[in-house]
Amino acid sequence: MEKKRIVVKIGTSTLTHDGGEINFRSFERLARVLTEIHNMGHEVVLVSSGAIAVGRNKLRLKEKPTEIRMKQAAAAVGQCELMHIYDKFFGEYGQIVAQILLTDEDIELPEKKENLIGTFEALLEMGIIPIVNENDSVSHTEIESEHKVFGDNDTLSAIVAVMCSAELLVLMSDIDGLYEADPREAPGARLIREVRVLDDDIRALARGAGTDRGTGGMVTKLNAASIIMESGADMIIANGADPELLYDIVEGRPVGTLFAGRQAARKNTAQAGKNPAEPGKIPEK
Repeated sequence: MEKKRIVVKIGTSTLTHDGGEINFRSFERLARVLTEIHNMGHEVVLVSSGAIAVGRNKLRLKEKPTEIRMKQAAAAVGQCELMHIYDKFFGEYGQIVAQILLTDEDIELPEKKENLIGTFEALLEMGIIPIVNENDSVSHTEIESEHKVFGDNDTLSAIVAVMCSAELLVLMSDIDGLYEADPREAPGARLIREVRVLDDDIRALARGAGTDRGTGGMVTKLNAASIIMESGADMIIANGADPELLYDIVEGRPVGTLFAGRQAARKNTAQAGKNPAEPGKIPEK
């Protein structure tokens, strides 16, 4: 089995219950699966949402904060609690984790970016799983701004994957993948198994955030796919409710929706022979 450097992004809706309470089972299962994947020889980076939601839960706030200062306060409390939970569950399986909080400056300024890449490399060389999140508590542009570099963790995870030269990004979402239509509105909608080109037909399928606890949606996931595919790596959207799907993914079995990078697309087209599937089109059943 080919050893890979993998970035896994987990969303707020997977880490919390519908009422906003912490879903400890999700944390435990994710920690166990990622540790086992690491023990199989893969290098793993985790991009985790959830700081504001976890902070809201700990502060017993009845509603999601709307003011920037309150969002930042909740994020400050929540990030501390989030890492405490991760450290506890990963520690039970003997896996060391590290926290990396990012702002747009860390990506935009060459010297900071170079230092950041060095930090990732050092942690991975030591067998440590970095856990990455946006630094919401100090930078309001990471919460809401028209000029933010990422601002949602789908885009952040893609930037991190490219920066770390990862071969694969896995977005663990609250949906199985990209569908022909929203399966919550059209139960018979078919799952699209592979996308080779992000054309207008594919982008037209995107919607906004699926829950009031998340900040992303299919639009941000397709933006992340664009970044990843441009780099030549692959991206998969899979259902975060079942972290064990990551075993299938690292073993090469089809899961969710695969967005094949340019290098993989050229290889697949050559292998397909004279009549390869038309890139970017919805596959027939």
